[in-house]
Amino acid sequence: MPARLAADLLAWYDRHRRDLPWRAKPGARSEPYRVWLSEIMLQQTTVAAVVPYYHAFLQRWPTVAALAAAPVEDVMAAWAGLGYYARARNLHACAKAVADGHGGVFPDSEDGLRELPGIGAYTAAAVAAIAFDRRATVVDGNVERVMARMFALSDPMPGAKKRLRELADALTPDTRAGDYAQAAMDLGATVCVPRNPRCMLCPWRGACAAFAAGTPERFPVKAAEKIKPVRHAATAFVVRADGAIWLRRRAASGLLGGMHEIPSGPWRDGAWPGGAGTRDLPAGLDFVALPGLVRHGFTHFDFEMKVFAARGGPALPGEGEWWPLDRIGDAALPSLMRKVVAHALKSSSAPGRLSSVRPAASGAARRSARAARRG
Repeated sequence: MPARLAADLLAWYDRHRRDLPWRAKPGARSEPYRVWLSEIMLQQTTVAAVVPYYHAFLQRWPTVAALAAAPVEDVMAAWAGLGYYARARNLHACAKAVADGHGGVFPDSEDGLRELPGIGAYTAAAVAAIAFDRRATVVDGNVERVMARMFALSDPMPGAKKRLRELADALTPDTRAGDYAQAAMDLGATVCVPRNPRCMLCPWRGACAAFAAGTPERFPVKAAEKIKPVRHAATAFVVRADGAIWLRRRAASGLLGGMHEIPSGPWRDGAWPGGAGTRDLPAGLDFVALPGLVRHGFTHFDFEMKVFAARGGPALPGEGEWWPLDRIGDAALPSLMRKVVAHALKSSSAPGRLSSVRPAASGAARRSARAARRG
């Protein structure tokens, strides 16, 4: 039974495989650097969002040695807009580990890959299978959904993850491991989709328990959704006479670590407390509270930021730098902070010439702006 299912899926994949830029042509071996780069980028991010960043990274850093030699600040800036910024720091650390400790060659086993910074169980299995054709059980969210429906697993997520991996492992063949891994992910991404699955196009519908029961959308079963808490902060958008704005870098560890930010006060729990928050702003400047709030959703909490704008110079307290607004697309600003910039620029309440200044829109800036609008 497992062998038959694997054969059916591979036959389907040979006809319907997605044409993705990191995939080798049929019959060829995928290049490990490209597979690894794509897998890191694709973590909790859509293919559509990743493709332009992937091309930009390859054009700028075509090899793992080139990426390892780049300043980490440049890597963080190029990553801006993709989110989950610890991935960018780990990406650079892993490139350095491969270049310095492995002669620029990725280990070809799951165990060897797991020893590299930023590579967990899923990424190690994916790179081992796709780049080196090692038998490995590759389970992402798409594969979990496929397995949950194939076996009509009623255990709720995320507790069901271990069982879903066991089921996926039982179906994984010993040959064409990389193709099978990509086929299972493609099946979940294009046919066994979360809503309105295209069951009549599925090569596994004859063996699918959820299809037989007529309830594919019931699976995977989700645990009761928790209400996310709301946090808030005040941020100081300070513009110099020449239009430059004051940026600083966040600490290397933690949320948005190593990225640029518009200086903000502590991120406090609870809803935004009305006019409070000015106590968190730098002293000695005439701040204007801009109308509205900047809202952003993180994985475990929602965030509201009140923006206060002022003219300033030559510097603010603490470490930071004046950044020309027409080069803001080159800063390592996460989506949240790009929302702050956009909010300040469109506000008629912003002081002086700020409301009439518009940054130049480089390709990276446009992509990051689109990512910010997606939230």
